[in-house]
Amino acid sequence: MSAITRDEVAHLARLSRLALTDDELDHYATQLDAIIESVAKVAEVAAEDVPPSSHALPLTNVFRADEVRQSLTPEQALSGAPAVEDDRFQVPRILEEEA
Repeated sequence: MSAITRDEVAHLARLSRLALTDDELDHYATQLDAIIESVAKVAEVAAEDVPPSSHALPLTNVFRADEVRQSLTPEQALSGAPAVEDDRFQVPRILEEEA
């Protein structure tokens, strides 16, 4: 027995504002049914003693802690810039909007 029907696919398509042909409805119903069956198989093997997880390996934060450190002065940062305006890098305008 199919877990999802052609009519349900048509309903989902209407909700998503997708215009699907009859052939596409049949095709997607078959594909979605296969996906639902695959998910059901995975659910069958889920053991009670295995906690749910989003990754196979535990994730840890690999970023260093934020520290205040000495950095470039505005003059040093802009020293190699081809064009500077008001202590900022001057670049060509790419949008036609007014600043």
